Amino acid sequence: MTTLTTTSKPVRRITLSTVLLYAALCIGAVVVIYPFFYMVINSLKTGREILNSPAALPTSVSLAGYQGVFDKLNVLRMFLNSVFLAGSITLLNTFLSALAGYAFAKIPFPGRNQIFGFMLMTMMIPSVLFLIPTYVLMYNIGWVGNFAALIVPSAVSVFNIFLIRQFMTGIPNELVEAARIDGAGEISIFLRVILPLVRPALATVAILTFMGSWNDFFGPLLYLNRPEQWTLQLGLLQFRGTVPGENAEQIWALTTLITLPIVVVYVFLQEQFVKAFANVSLSK
Repeated sequence: MTTLTTTSKPVRRITLSTVLLYAALCIGAVVVIYPFFYMVINSLKTGREILNSPAALPTSVSLAGYQGVFDKLNVLRMFLNSVFLAGSITLLNTFLSALAGYAFAKIPFPGRNQIFGFMLMTMMIPSVLFLIPTYVLMYNIGWVGNFAALIVPSAVSVFNIFLIRQFMTGIPNELVEAARIDGAGEISIFLRVILPLVRPALATVAILTFMGSWNDFFGPLLYLNRPEQWTLQLGLLQFRGTVPGENAEQIWALTTLITLPIVVVYVFLQEQFVKAFANVSLSK
């Protein structure tokens, strides 16, 4: 005669600290999501309803704001300009930052730490101080009114170099030395060994760079002087008015259209984004 024995799973007790933790997380989620929700519901209202009850749900869904945006602006052209600028800056900045990060992390050369320290010191200088010198330089070489005036100065970021370099320091040096012993050159090591291992850092740099270039307003306003070159950010400027609430539905609708690509990019790359910052914090 056989007896059946059952093992009971341990019951997890819910403590006060767990409740408080989840409550804090829920509050944080609401704080983060509410502005996006507020933006979307206002883009589906009429201008009068936005002024009268901006925080309430729409009584009826109205697409007048989106229709007004497409009627008054060449949205497709502006969208392509924004994608071209953000995509070019993101690809160029990510690749060059990875190259520099690899040099500072894995290639020993005289003065490496001093040069890297000097680069980090430049991060403390406010970027607004470079506006006039950069504009004078772009004007003298004839790039005002050209996309190159926005792409080339944004091709390198000290913060991105720092982030990738910190990630690369976690890769064992023995792996790089083994590749060198096998006869691989530095470019081959960088492309075939290092880059596949630093995908989370590359994704993080790509997200941050894309967000910065996509949301840039002052740069296109300063350098792009023809309507066919305008980006979505400059299109938003066209709906400014002297009357309070004028073009309110168009402003909210275009703001929603501008925000959606960033949300989509982050959703697809969020896992790599979290991995990169976790690795950087552990390597300190």
